[in-house]
Amino acid sequence: MTQYTLIQLDVRDGVAVLTLNRPEKRNAISDDMRTELIDALERVTADRKIRALVLTGSGKGFCAGGDVAGMQRRMDAPPGEVGFNGWTRQQRVHHSVALLHNMPKPVIAAVNGGANGLGADLAMACDLVIASSAASFTWSYIHRGLIPDGGGMYFLPRRVGLANAKQLIFGGRKVEADEALKLGIADRLSTSPESLVDEAVAWAAEMSHGSATALGLGKSILNQTFELTADQVFAQGSQAQGICYTSSEHRESVLAFLAKTANKG
Repeated sequence: MTQYTLIQLDVRDGVAVLTLNRPEKRNAISDDMRTELIDALERVTADRKIRALVLTGSGKGFCAGGDVAGMQRRMDAPPGEVGFNGWTRQQRVHHSVALLHNMPKPVIAAVNGGANGLGADLAMACDLVIASSAASFTWSYIHRGLIPDGGGMYFLPRRVGLANAKQLIFGGRKVEADEALKLGIADRLSTSPESLVDEAVAWAAEMSHGSATALGLGKSILNQTFELTADQVFAQGSQAQGICYTSSEHRESVLAFLAKTANKG
């Protein structure tokens, strides 16, 4: 795999582990880190030997959000350039979040510490979330006069309900691991902080052992379920199933099943 400076990317038996690697900054995302993150996510998406992805952070934090240096540059920019510079940055932010959300394979966030602002949004962009006892989640944008820009306004209501999402976004308070599990921000807690990534990798392997074709197509439809009508879901499902019928995974599994049935007879 490509060597990076601000992230780490390893593969364990078909499961990629992507680690945000600025522990001295609690893995706050700089422009350079975002560039590496986008490249790594595109590589994982394209590599069919990789069945699933685990996203985690190094050190004590998962991700502290956006980098302070980037905030300073934004404040120092000429007034006439602030809007366009911000729009350009947002395109990169949204691209990285979309790569996580739309990746045609299971993606699990292994939240090892504080997930703040954009960090909390990144965790919500993943399919599943496992948190250690040291994890916490904070949608702290309101304290900087901002709104969640990493998908939090889309993903969070789908996990916790609209009223709870409003409380968390309007108040900007910290949610510790136990409450995160109760609210649905996290799907499970690790048995120990030390085993978090190992448990996430095992879970990712469990979630990705089936047909990659069926997983990718199924995820693409499930991601749109709340926006589509029942008829639209059925229509997309019919098209996806037609593709599944032609896949090698389907053919091989059916032939094996039929052979097993014939032997029993």
